[in-house]
Amino acid sequence: MFSPEDGIRATLAEVKREVACRVCGGDIKRCKLAVCPYLRKVRAWFTERADLRSTDLFGASPPSAFVGSWGYPRVLVGPLVPPLRDQDTSILDASETWLAYELPEILRFRLSLVRGKAPRRVVEAQEPDAILSVVQEGAMAAKPVDTEMWLEKTPTLTSPFSARAPPSGPSADIRKVELASNPSVPRRVDDLVSDTDVRASEAVTDLYAHDVTQSAITRIFSVGLLGEKERRRLVPTEWSITAVDDILGRALIGRVRDSPWIPDYEVYSATGLANTVTILLFPQAFMFEGMEAWNLSSNPTPIHDHEFTTGRTTYPDAIGGAYHATKNPVLEHLARRGRQAGALVFMEVYDDWIPLGVFRYRELARAALAKPAARFATLEEAEAEVGRRMRLPLENWWRASVLRAYLRGQRRITDYPVVV
Repeated sequence: MFSPEDGIRATLAEVKREVACRVCGGDIKRCKLAVCPYLRKVRAWFTERADLRSTDLFGASPPSAFVGSWGYPRVLVGPLVPPLRDQDTSILDASETWLAYELPEILRFRLSLVRGKAPRRVVEAQEPDAILSVVQEGAMAAKPVDTEMWLEKTPTLTSPFSARAPPSGPSADIRKVELASNPSVPRRVDDLVSDTDVRASEAVTDLYAHDVTQSAITRIFSVGLLGEKERRRLVPTEWSITAVDDILGRALIGRVRDSPWIPDYEVYSATGLANTVTILLFPQAFMFEGMEAWNLSSNPTPIHDHEFTTGRTTYPDAIGGAYHATKNPVLEHLARRGRQAGALVFMEVYDDWIPLGVFRYRELARAALAKPAARFATLEEAEAEVGRRMRLPLENWWRASVLRAYLRGQRRITDYPVVV
């Protein structure tokens, strides 16, 4: 894992890229609802929601919690609570299902979540006080849990967007918070939270193997409920998202490396939420490259990070959380098939994108890989198919790609003539 300093630097870089706004210039703390262009389609809806500006809030948390990164190792932590009761609010934090919705719908989901904030040192996860204990207990739930939250002042929407996590609504400091219903906690979650001898990485992979959703695992990990007792910490939500992607990927890499290569070149793609993810798998030992392109009208050279067969030990600074968010689905796909391949992942972001976090890359990659592959005998044919599925010209992608240059310079044994 990367250091807190790496995490803060990466967060700042990713926010600047995601929130490419003339008003705030990428500094989300300068965002104002009245002028934010990302909120134009929901501004009228938001201003009519007086229930989002109450200091005494009662509602069914999806469940959801948020841990900030600013000021680390002293961070702001608290639950996300909508002023909604007697209805299923689980969709508000179920990013695995959001490809089925339009961007303004998802933004409305998230802006209806009022964020309570309490400053805590990250080590306090081990011995939580009353507020943090409630946050942790609610985070374990598998179903919405009725929550009452008293705030110090009227919540305001000052910084809804973050680099990797979905946005949230108005926020204010917590005075008091209580659960008004008993949380429904899966038995496996309860067992691993109670077991303070299991390493966090083992707990994460165990929960995923027991069909606990990745968003739920990330939430539980973030509020400091997994791992050995003396090592439990609050982990900023943005860092937790990438950490869980990385942990799940690492658990699969050995299986993939021991598997036979795929025989052909394969192309997959999916488009949604103003993004396209296209994946090229090629017959090689596992290696990976992620490339991301924004502002396509400016004819950009995409940014990229990569690893060869030995893997990488440093954080992918260029594309950040998008790297592990797409690498993990590729490894899942290959492990499920019992095959090995190298992978090039192309990510395009279109002008109507609203910053909603890296979940969209993960889910688009999974959606793409769930479709039948377009298979080709040669790299040239596969590249042509990639070009048909992307808006940015292929030559732009190839200017950025390290692995493509490597592939072009490689010759396979079948390329050599047979000498009799």
